[in-house]
Amino acid sequence: MDTNYFTRLSQINVNEHVEKKGQFSYLSWPYAVAQLRLADPAASWEVRRFDGLPYLKTEAGYFVEVAVTVQGLTLSQIHPVLDGKNRPIGEPTAFDINTSIQRCLVKAIALHGLGLYIYAGEDLPEGDKAAEDNGKTALAPITPIHGSEARASAAQLRYIERLIGETGGDINKVLDYFSVRSLGELTSRVASRCIKSLERNRSAA
Repeated sequence: MDTNYFTRLSQINVNEHVEKKGQFSYLSWPYAVAQLRLADPAASWEVRRFDGLPYLKTEAGYFVEVAVTVQGLTLSQIHPVLDGKNRPIGEPTAFDINTSIQRCLVKAIALHGLGLYIYAGEDLPEGDKAAEDNGKTALAPITPIHGSEARASAAQLRYIERLIGETGGDINKVLDYFSVRSLGELTSRVASRCIKSLERNRSAA
């Protein structure tokens, strides 16, 4: 493996292995594990225990934690036990907990690079953007504006449009809030803020 394994893993296009459940997308955990082991056969993971149990019960809900080790670096991810609409489950079953552990495992692997772009709202890793739609879809150029700031990427803008549709939002209100005439005028930094705000609205729906 290259010295910077994160670069190698982050360049893998995982889109064909993303599963859609309702309005949410999930990367297939068997695929994520397979890609991880292909990249590093010695990679390992651990489901953390809390007083011997594979979950932690708190006043805010149930949580699971998975730690993944790649090339000697261990990174862990904590994940709440959620239902199909990404809402906390008050009394989860063993199946609910197991499902959350699998999702947590995928996110812990993403911390090492594989599929990380999914959680940033990106549609393709950087190396594949130019080939999207066989060249039919023109991507918004990343050009400097306001000095050192760059425009939002086409992937960010498409994700914002999708989130607005999923949350039943009004695009005009979004434009007014950020004081722009079109989404294309958003900077990358402001687009990230917009995405986080819309994702919070979706989770609360």
